[in-house]
Amino acid sequence: MPLINVKLIEGVFTPAQKKEMITGLTDAMVSIEGENLRPAPVVIIEEVRSGDWGFGGQATTTEAVLEMAAKKSPSGAAPPVGVSR
Repeated sequence: MPLINVKLIEGVFTPAQKKEMITGLTDAMVSIEGENLRPAPVVIIEEVRSGDWGFGGQATTTEAVLEMAAKKSPSGAAPPVGVSR
């Protein structure tokens, strides 16, 4: 039984987006294991408190991630679902 643990900064993703992650990750495992094992994958989403997450040597906040997500990408792609410009 695979265990998929996803850690996110709190307040970045909506409950609907987290549900979509659970479904998508389960579907990814089923594509490898086969449909008979659909009940097997366990997906745990843990939210980390804003400021308790760091990358590039810097602590990161929910606000910083939302700001980063809202910026227009070089390709001109739209921001992630749930993030407005």
